[in-house]
Amino acid sequence: MDETRGQQSGVGGAGAGAVALVGSGEYTNAMIETDSYLLGTLGGPEAARVALLPTASGLEPESPRYWNDLGLKHFTALGVRDIRPTWILDAKTAHDPEQVRLLEGASFYYLSGGNPAHTIHSLRGTPAWDVMERAHARGAVLAGCSAGAMALAGATAHLRTLLSGGRADWLEGLGAAPRLVVFPHFDRVFGAVSAAALRTHLLTVPARRIAVGIDEDTALVRIEAPDTPDGTARWRAMGRQTVTVFHRDALAQILRAGEEITL
Repeated sequence: MDETRGQQSGVGGAGAGAVALVGSGEYTNAMIETDSYLLGTLGGPEAARVALLPTASGLEPESPRYWNDLGLKHFTALGVRDIRPTWILDAKTAHDPEQVRLLEGASFYYLSGGNPAHTIHSLRGTPAWDVMERAHARGAVLAGCSAGAMALAGATAHLRTLLSGGRADWLEGLGAAPRLVVFPHFDRVFGAVSAAALRTHLLTVPARRIAVGIDEDTALVRIEAPDTPDGTARWRAMGRQTVTVFHRDALAQILRAGEEITL
């Protein structure tokens, strides 16, 4: 398989770019392999134009600067010359023309961690997300880590609600991975949850969605275009640990680095 065959879909059409859903570890050495692959789909680091979106941490005063600084350092080390830290922290800044201009012409958008619902409410229906959607349809990469990954999925719920045993209030995601529901930090967060409790959570996942548990320092990356109008596509596990795919009528499937699946 051509390692740079990354013209995929989801939000957008058949020529849309790659989508990366990361369990944790954004902007760290654990993601060098994954991010290098994604940059390769764009012609390499020197050709890429990377926009950093700390939107998920917009409710945490010090966090956006932390994520922007870490992302700048990470992608500089990978050889990217055009890196654009943004201050899109809420719906207001997602309408700010100065911030939206930073997104225009970018080819790689990275949503770091924090609060998935805040990310969705901040971006949906805004000029910022419109630029990202249109760029993705033309081949740009969409990547999200932890809350960012949850927001890019087809639906999401707050992890604390699930872990406390409360009824999940599912929120429609941004839809870059329309068929999926993402449980990040899966090895750490859900390792403390009993099998029965976990099954209860999974039964609440909206119909026609597939739950995926993505371990820390691990990513699930869409590597091919969707095969059908519903967004079915080829995905590959990358990183240090595993991805668990929960099929409704079959045993869970565990993917290790390099293994692929159609979802």
